[in-house]
Amino acid sequence: MKMKNIRILCLFAIVAGLAGGCAVSYVPPTVSVTAPEPVVEVGVAAPVVEVGVPPTYVWDGVEYVGFVGGQYMYLGPGGGWLVCDNYRLERFHGWERGHPDWRRTAVRNEGRNARGRAPARRGGGHEERK
Repeated sequence: MKMKNIRILCLFAIVAGLAGGCAVSYVPPTVSVTAPEPVVEVGVAAPVVEVGVPPTYVWDGVEYVGFVGGQYMYLGPGGGWLVCDNYRLERFHGWERGHPDWRRTAVRNEGRNARGRAPARRGGGHEERK
């Protein structure tokens, strides 16, 4: 009987607490997150230096390369001659080891190519001969 009375008393206390207007205020916690400022990296484009037009040039298997004013030049986009960077220069020197007489067999830059335009390609040289 004692156990039954304790249960009734607990139930009565709970009902009295709810009926009496026991108010519990609940304030949700506020979370403020500050995002780091975005990092903007500005890369400076490599300057395009056009020195001149080489008197002769050669096709090294990838692009046209010539020599003028003590510098190796390659035919860049738009038909302008640009100074070779290290990557192109190393590739050309590798090709040059296999072709030491490239200056003798180079294309002369005269006539309509004097402005640095690539030579007009002729028909494929692998056509069947009759």
